[in-house]
Amino acid sequence: MSQSIRRLVLDVMKPQEPDILEFADTAADCSGVEAVNVMLIETDRKVQNLKFTVEGDGIDATALEEALVDLGGTVHSIDQVVCGDRVVEQSGTPQDR
Repeated sequence: MSQSIRRLVLDVMKPQEPDILEFADTAADCSGVEAVNVMLIETDRKVQNLKFTVEGDGIDATALEEALVDLGGTVHSIDQVVCGDRVVEQSGTPQDR
């Protein structure tokens, strides 16, 4: 039995329109999502790269990706996944230096 997803960090590319607010609102409406943090990483004439941090209990990753794709976005990578009964924060290691 798989554990519920509690946090996802996604690298998302989107067109200039719709704006970052609509992407955040759409993500917040997805099943299991309780909070969304979206940061603009890079902007170009035609596209923007966003870092999505999504938290909740039982996040439906497939529905979330489909919602972002419906707005014209593309998930480039899943950069972090946290599952289980609680959220485990990252610990520093020598490789992080």
